[in-house]
This record gives sequence, C-alpha cells and structure tokens, in this order.
Amino acid sequence: MKTIVLNQPEHFELTQTAEPDALAAGEALVRVQRIGVCGTDLHAFKGRQPFFSYPRILGHELGVEVVEVGTNELGIKVGDRCSVEPYMNCGHCIACRRGRTNCCATLKVLGVSTDGGMREYIKLPIHKLHKSDTLALEQLALVETLCIGAHAVSRGQPDKDEVTLVIGAGPIGLTVIEALKPLTSNIIVMDVNEGRLDFCRRELEVPYTIHALENPAEKLSELTNGDMPTLIFEATGNPASMHQSFSYAAQGSKLVMVGLIQGDITFNDPEFHRHEMTLLSSRNAIAADFKRVIGYMEAGTIDTTPWITHRAAFEDVIETFPTWLDPANGVIKAMIEV
Repeated sequence: MKTIVLNQPEHFELTQTAEPDALAAGEALVRVQRIGVCGTDLHAFKGRQPFFSYPRILGHELGVEVVEVGTNELGIKVGDRCSVEPYMNCGHCIACRRGRTNCCATLKVLGVSTDGGMREYIKLPIHKLHKSDTLALEQLALVETLCIGAHAVSRGQPDKDEVTLVIGAGPIGLTVIEALKPLTSNIIVMDVNEGRLDFCRRELEVPYTIHALENPAEKLSELTNGDMPTLIFEATGNPASMHQSFSYAAQGSKLVMVGLIQGDITFNDPEFHRHEMTLLSSRNAIAADFKRVIGYMEAGTIDTTPWITHRAAFEDVIETFPTWLDPANGVIKAMIEV
C-alpha cells in the first residue's frame, strides 16, 4: 500500500509497505481518507519535535472509513466514518486506572511515538474509533486537533465571566479558542502574526486581539481595567513566550501550558507565589473530549468551514509539505486527501 515515510528531518519518501495483518478481537481495519496536518507534523519535519524518532510515518489527525471489523461490542461496523483517537494507552498503569489515558505511563501516539496514518490502511483498536453519521471526512480529520483545545480548556475550567487570554493563534491556539467560545465571550488572543489575528477576528469572532510585539502587557492592562487575565492558555511552543506568559497573569490566576518545547521553562518564584498562581500542563485528550467535540460539531456549535485553507493529494505531499511551513503562505490548516 502507498505510504509516506519521514526518514529524517526534511526528507519524506513515498514508498510501498505491507498491508496490515489479520485482525484480532477488538480491532478494526480502516481506510485512511483524510489526514490533517498540525504543528506536531511540522515540528517533526524540521527535527524539533519532542518524544520523536526517525524514520516515522506521520499522521494522527485522521478521517477514516471502516472496511473490516473484528469482534466488538461498541457498535462499529463496516462503512462507518470515524475520527481516530490516536493515543494508544496501556489500560493498567496508574494514569489509565484513574481515567487519565492521555498521559499513560507507556503512551504511544500515532505518527509521533509509533507509526501513524500517512498510508492507505491502518489497523486500530475499535475503542479508539469515534463515529459520526453526519460529519464529512474532512471534519472528522479535524476532531483530534479540536480535542487538544477542548482538553486544555477542561484543565483550565473557565468561569463564564472571567477574562481569558490565549497566547498563540496557530492550529492549537485556534482549537483552544473554539473550545472556549461556548463557555465565555471574554476572550483575548495574542500572536505575532497579524494574518492569524485577522482570522480570529473575522472568522472566529474573537472580540479582542493583541500583537505580541506591541506593548502586550500595557494593552492587556487596558483591556482588563488593570486586573490582567485570570486564565491564560499558552499555545505557542515558543520558550520566550512561555516564559513571558507568567507576567501577564492576574492575582489568583491559572496558567495552562498547552504548547510543548524541548527544554526547560523557568519563572520567578517570588512573583509566582505572590500571585498564588495555578500552573497546569495539558497533554493530548481523552475519549470524553472526542465525544464532546463531535457533539459540538454535529450541532453546529463549532463551525470548521473556515479552517482548511490548504489541500494536497497524497501523491503531492512530498513537494507541497515544505511550503506549508512558510508563514507567507498563510496556512491555517492543511489537509491531505488520500
């Protein structure tokens, strides 16, 4: 079957690999139809992705069609269109026993720590498939990335009236915004890219945006009458921005680190204690996030229509993929059609 392998940074290969072997009980064979491209894939291409090794088959944002099923009690059948929960957890470590499957002690993430979906077929546990009778395959391929934001927001537990700041309007920051919108209207978005800020204002109807290089602390103070935000989501994956995010926090605030870097994050301890801040990390998502996001999308609460700005056929990925890293091309979300 056709497969794209990232052999080393900046070097894809279109090749042929063997089709999956026979199914075991509780497994399904799916045909990959759509693959969303996210920051993880872009960082892996450039050699900057933590928890990553080469060679690797990328692809964890998947819209698939079921072509064969083993014994199952979950109602998945041949022909179902599904989103894939790409986090392969062990089921018995302390995190899994407590329902925190997203941070399993031996977690394997498709396309990151184990081979993913940039191929025609893949064999998966049936309980990792989340079907929808109404969503299109492209929408299903966006579910996983939206779940990243939904999980981060559930970590932050926003009150409906509190002032929320999202730092970074890239793919992950946008998912945080989408997850916040049903819960609060007091959203401020900060980024260095004016095109992304314009997208947030125009397409996501975000009321307040700030350019990160134009006196952001002063503007945040003005927008909050001197109080500063009480809930901050840092979604840049930029060390300097992550460090700076502590300085934007109100007294008694929460800071959720959604972005990820290779290295250490430091902060001033006296200021951290003076504010009595709550610092949280957010990793991946859980099954409940997938069910919630699919429900939002089916109900029209989340509209993904503006999201996909770039597309490529599977055979054109090697040539096209590098262009998606150029900010001048204005990529919000790229989609691969298999």
